[in-house]
Amino acid sequence: MADSDTITRSAPDTVKILIAGGFGVGKTTMVGSVSEIAPLRTEERLTSAGLGVDDLEGIEEKKATTVALDFGRITIGQDLVLYLFGTPGQQRFWFMWNDLALGALGAVVLIDVRRPETSFAAIDFFERRGIPFVVAVNGFYGEHPYPPEEIRDALALPAHVQVLLCDARERGSCRDVLIALLDQLIASAVQSDGGGQLTPGGP
Repeated sequence: MADSDTITRSAPDTVKILIAGGFGVGKTTMVGSVSEIAPLRTEERLTSAGLGVDDLEGIEEKKATTVALDFGRITIGQDLVLYLFGTPGQQRFWFMWNDLALGALGAVVLIDVRRPETSFAAIDFFERRGIPFVVAVNGFYGEHPYPPEEIRDALALPAHVQVLLCDARERGSCRDVLIALLDQLIASAVQSDGGGQLTPGGP
């Protein structure tokens, strides 16, 4: 039987990542697309009670919304597991973001170029808290009408924030975004202490 030290050394590191953005940008879709387990979803149907509260302009076809969080998991290589937490998008649920951010090492901010203003709050949230993030532009209907640098200028993003084109419906595309974020986190860790080790997080 393996001793406890062997078990500890062979256990994978776990990293908590947030998937954030405005209402209806594709957070639930992204978590569901990339997760290797059946994702946990806390969706409820949109009803007339949300009229005048939830802004459905441009997403009139949306029928359900996340009211707490989405949760998924993906293994990267043999020794790294990402726990993915999708945040609720509507302003009335933003109070949950502080709790969801506890222990998170990084974040993906999803952008819908049809409604870029809906993700300003997420960008501001991570900038204020010093949580590293990348911006992923979700190509609805597979279309990307604007190049990354044009989107960067429109969002007034600093040069160190990566702007990536993706399709939240495609597992490979979402995985590439997560790997880009991980590369950024590792590079930052190397620059900070020379070790290149991510501090394990957790759900």
